[in-house]
Amino acid sequence: MKKILYILLLFTTSLFAQKVTTSIDSTKKKIGAEFKLTIKTDVDTFSKVKFPNGKFFGNLEVLESYKIDTIRTGNRYELIKKYGLTQFDSGKYLVPKLPVIINGKKVFSDSIKIEISDVKVDTLKQKMYDIKNIIPVKSDFGNWWIYLLILLGLAVIGYFVYRFIKKKKTEEKPVVIEFKSPIEKATSLLQQLEKKELWQKGEIKNYYSELTDIARNYIEEEIQIPAMESTTSELILGLRNAAKQKKLKLSAETVENLEKVLKQADLVKFAKVKPLDFEIEEDKKRISNSIVTIHNSIPEIVEENDELELWNEQQKEKARLEKLKKEKRKRIIIGVSVSVFLIVTTLGVLIAIKGFDYVKDNFIGHPTKDLVEGEWIFSEYGNPTVKIETPKVLKRMDAEKVLPKNAMALIKEMQIFMYGSLTDDFYIGVSTATFKQQVQLDLEQAAEGSLKVFEAQGATNIFVKTEEFDTQQGIKGRKAYGTMVMVDKISGKSVKMYYEILVFGQNNGLQQITIMHREDDKYGKQMLERILNSVELQNISQP
Repeated sequence: MKKILYILLLFTTSLFAQKVTTSIDSTKKKIGAEFKLTIKTDVDTFSKVKFPNGKFFGNLEVLESYKIDTIRTGNRYELIKKYGLTQFDSGKYLVPKLPVIINGKKVFSDSIKIEISDVKVDTLKQKMYDIKNIIPVKSDFGNWWIYLLILLGLAVIGYFVYRFIKKKKTEEKPVVIEFKSPIEKATSLLQQLEKKELWQKGEIKNYYSELTDIARNYIEEEIQIPAMESTTSELILGLRNAAKQKKLKLSAETVENLEKVLKQADLVKFAKVKPLDFEIEEDKKRISNSIVTIHNSIPEIVEENDELELWNEQQKEKARLEKLKKEKRKRIIIGVSVSVFLIVTTLGVLIAIKGFDYVKDNFIGHPTKDLVEGEWIFSEYGNPTVKIETPKVLKRMDAEKVLPKNAMALIKEMQIFMYGSLTDDFYIGVSTATFKQQVQLDLEQAAEGSLKVFEAQGATNIFVKTEEFDTQQGIKGRKAYGTMVMVDKISGKSVKMYYEILVFGQNNGLQQITIMHREDDKYGKQMLERILNSVELQNISQP
């Protein structure tokens, strides 16, 4: 019967060949008493075994980790490790699966459920005290001037930080070397390039990129053609046309040598070709000779060139417009920086006065707060019917796709509805089922089955308490509640969750409601209380 119930609650387990056995001296003790947990391994004499170590196993504190006992049987060892565990709060706890490393591989021990009961106190002999009066809380807004000083202090700090950064940027501006002529600039840059020894260090692509940029920049400044923006073929064509128009004394060999280097550079940059050392030396000489030859081929200008003056004027106007553009961009950056600073400062002051929760709820956003304040829906789900009020309509899941076929053969009808998932900030689940055959339902076992589902989904440190629960119609059920740790899929961090599970069994049918939210989420707590107060069940035990 328990097997059928576990299948109903979506619990599946896998059996692994284990080398580890687990036992405990008792499953029920009083607060503070010691549980002795024993883990045994059966290995050969060459195996290396490492038992778990830590101050806590789940919610249980490790009082003592005893020495390992060894029993040899032939060519095998039985290693016995004992731990002393305790807990100082009553309730039902789970000794989690513990990893035992055998020859570098993890083998997990079995989880064991234990129960810790309260120590009975004789309240007749305990003196009783009256409830204390309400203590008024002083408002912090009387010290408004402190927050004003904080705001002013932050503003002053921000101003000096801005001045420091601005001064730093001014000091870090690179020193610009001015050259008298393009040939002087090109020659100096070629010498600096050789001192870097890029291709000797294996940076061939960077070497060819700088080498050809020097040649292109020289041609653009000396002959006034757009060499930096042109492809290799466009540059060579433009150079030949300029040679005809300006009557440059350029030989075909000079242009061909320049074209060879540019094409070689294209292959290095885009086809990942790696020239040999002597080829690199030859390309360097071709570029140097081409620059000198182009310089010597330019005829001396005796009269003023009107076209050159027009080009110079255009360049001056272009530089002026570029300067205005940079100043405008600078003003935008300063404006945005000041706005961001004011926003951050304002939020900081609000956090200091109102607290982080106030800022998060009203400025940053809180998803569960939106659910609380949204329009709720009161609807019916499943058979036997569960009436419940929720912030969103629950989505129907296909039970046949979730459960195996042999399990569905035992169930007459099953319906599942949910919102969110077990790893979200808030989760609601409603499931109903009726069996084909008469089944004696154990609600306590049903709640434990749901906890097994949590554990299969990656939940750890599960703390659980159970008690009876009555609906407003007087239908009796069982409630399991407590906390567990789940892993946030987005941040990868562990999140402590609070959960409550309601289970009802009526006339060979099962009704279950599961609610979960972050433990520190006050809006999740508000939704849980509102949902539980709205629960209405179809009483199928009555005609």
